[in-house]
Parts: sequence; structure tokens; C-alpha cells
Amino acid sequence: MNLKEILSLVDHIVFTKTGQHLNDLQQAVLRGTIQRDTYKKIAKDFDCSESNIRQVGSQLWQILSEKLGEEVSKTNLRAAMERLHISNILNFEQEVIVSSSFNICRENLYTQSIEYSSSFNKEISNTQHLQTLRHDLSEMPALGDFYDRTSELETLKTWILEQRCRLIMLTGITGIGKTTLAVQLVQQIKDEFEYVVWCNLEASPTFAEFEANLIQFFSDSEKLDSPAPSQKPLSLIKYLQKYRCLVVLDDIHNLFNSGELAGKYKPGYEEYRSLFKQIEKLSHQSSFLVIGWEQPREITQVKSQNTPTRTLQLHGLGMAAGQEILKDYGLEEIDNYSALIHRYQGNPLWLKSVATLIQELGGGVTGLLADDTILLPEDLKDILQQQCDRLSELEKQVLCLLAREKEAINLAKLLENGRIPPADLLNALQSLSRRCLIEQQANFYRLLPVVKQYVITVMDV
Repeated sequence: MNLKEILSLVDHIVFTKTGQHLNDLQQAVLRGTIQRDTYKKIAKDFDCSESNIRQVGSQLWQILSEKLGEEVSKTNLRAAMERLHISNILNFEQEVIVSSSFNICRENLYTQSIEYSSSFNKEISNTQHLQTLRHDLSEMPALGDFYDRTSELETLKTWILEQRCRLIMLTGITGIGKTTLAVQLVQQIKDEFEYVVWCNLEASPTFAEFEANLIQFFSDSEKLDSPAPSQKPLSLIKYLQKYRCLVVLDDIHNLFNSGELAGKYKPGYEEYRSLFKQIEKLSHQSSFLVIGWEQPREITQVKSQNTPTRTLQLHGLGMAAGQEILKDYGLEEIDNYSALIHRYQGNPLWLKSVATLIQELGGGVTGLLADDTILLPEDLKDILQQQCDRLSELEKQVLCLLAREKEAINLAKLLENGRIPPADLLNALQSLSRRCLIEQQANFYRLLPVVKQYVITVMDV
């Protein structure tokens, strides 16, 4: 179907439902959708707000979904209209054949077939299954409590939707809210992509397994779109070039070796490095969002704004969001809540852990917080242990070295420690920084207070 035919068919459906033909804004949304423009571009071309465009689009998809008896969205509009068009023609032909023999041109057939838009063949029932395959979010966690992160969310949306960045690393210490932010992001931008898939790497799939699963995901969807000829599946990079895809890789750190400096792949997992290099270097229209508290060595923190690769490190929540967490845990009346939030670096998981401890043991525990005491509930210890167990012996030495310092320490003074060779020390600092376990300001380094308390308590400094 061409653009005119799709607009005509949608206009008929909308008129049947609402009694009104498509207005200029609705036509602009449909035209932009068919041309694979983003909502932002449609808004810019029509000179109105993006939120208004999204609202109009949502209303149209709702009308079409109700009329067709299936879920219609920005990503499957053309496919849904094509199937409806074919279904109408087939049903119309069957009606005419039953009544008498006929000879009718394609244009008249199309015009008359619109009247049969309430009839559907069995092919239509496959659309919901097709939509599920196009958006495979079965491994994506449910969206939990989402606190603030507005600026980070907008940054990611800009990088992906406007700047078309191909490879984005979302990093930060455990519990900081990386996955929660990514879930919120995917929920907001998934309709801008033809394919969206969330892959959890907790089970450490080999590259061959990972690649085969993705290729099967793409090829199965293609077969549902065009079930006629059987063709050999393309390579993974070819699918990324052919379609606008969003692929999320969560818990990337499971691909790396424990006991080594950050980002060294396990034996047999090195092919992931080649994939990331391909994603960065080759021309395509897709985006990979990589999440973890340990990043691949080929994705560095420092990148030119002209490259298609970005890294966003999450830091703690602000005071208002931290207070909201404490309020949700029944601690809205706690004294010096700002000091508590600051002490736990605004880390959502850490705050929830200590808030649960205070709530379960009663308000008397809060008296311990007045003298800068950092409480380490057992579940918080377990969380930190998971990350620290992956450290090399060299990194553990540097952590102990930093834990003995009361204030941030200058690099020059660190290099004078006499126990760790300068080259090894610098490599360890870089690795710990990439694991988000230390803070750096200019040439000064320090441990996060909670990490410092853990090192003192567990590593017997």
C-alpha cells in the first residue's frame, strides 16, 4: 500500500468510529509514522510540542486497536494496515464470487473493499503474536519505584533518539538504579524502534548462544511479516543495518573474569569484544544499551562527542528523592535525614537497606547516626561482597590503602606508599574507578563512605 491508500483506510476507520475525518495533525502523525520519523521530528515539522504528537498518536493507535481487535502501535502500523487491506480484498472477492462472476479493476476493488473492514481472516489473529516477537521484553524486570533521574533519562533519550548513538554504557555502583532507569527508558522510547529486545546476561551466555538467539528473534519476525518465500537468516550486523533496533544487555559484568582488573573477558567470551567494535565502527541504524557495574575495556569513560559511543555513570539521588525513599519506608520524621542520605551517597538500594534495619529495630537505632556511624545491614554486606569478590588482589591492596586515609589522598602521596609499584597502582586505580568503587576529584582519590566501612569491617584494615 502507498501512503495515500493507508491514509484513506485509516480515515475510513476513524470516521466510522468517531464520525469525523482525519484532521491535519492526525494526518501528519500518520505520515511521519509511515516514513519512520520520530515523534520529535514530527513535532518539529508540524511546529507543535512532542507531548501533543504523542497524545494524538496514542489516540489513533487506540482507535485502530479497538477496530481491528489487535494491538496497533507506531511500530506495526504499516504491517497492520497491509494485513487489513489484504484481508478486505480477499473477503470482498469471496463475496462477489458467491454472488456472480465479475471483472473489476484494482482501484475499484480497493475502494469497495474498505466497506469490509469489519471482516478479518485468520492472518489477523497472528498480529498480537508478531507484536510480542518484535518487542521481546520477557527478560526485562517490572518497573519498580522510580525516583527522579529526569536529567539522566533525558540524556539517554537524546543520545539514542536524536544523536543516534550506537553503543551506550550505563554504569554505576551496585544498587544505584541502573536497571530501573533503563526500564523506564525502554518503556518511553520502545515505539520508536522496529525491534526491541532485553537480554539479561546473568547466566553468562556464550557469544554463539547470544548471537543465535538474537538472529532467531529477527528472522522469526520476518517470517511472520512475509511468510511466503523461505530465506536464509542474515548475520546479526545485517539485521542491525536493515532495521531500527534497540538491544539492551543487562548485567554485562557477568561476562568478565573475577580476580582480574576490570573488563577482562572470561575465556571463550572474547567474541563479545568484536561485536562491540562492529557496533561502534560499522554504519547501522540501531542502538545497544549496555548495563553493569563493570564495563568492557573497549568502552572507555572518555569519548569524543563526535563518536557514536557514550558512557553514563550514575551517581546518588538528590536530597528530595532520597527523602522520598525514607518516607516510603516510614522514616519521614527521622532527624537529620539529610545526613543519612549523604552518608549513604543517595544510593537507592543502600538507603532502603538501612531504612529497613532502622524500621525493624525501632527508632532507638537512629541515635547511632548522630556520631557519623555507618550501619552495614547484612543484606548490604552481601551486596558489596558480590562486587568486591570480583576484585584482583592488587585492587584489594589499594582499597585497604585508601581505607586507612581519613581524607581524600593526593595521587603523588599514593605513589609514595612504597608497597605497590607505581605502574600497578595506576592500573588498579583505573580499574577501581571503572568499577565505581572509588571517587576521583582532580588528582585526589577516596573511597565511598559505605565502601570504606565495608573494607574496614570485612578486610580487617
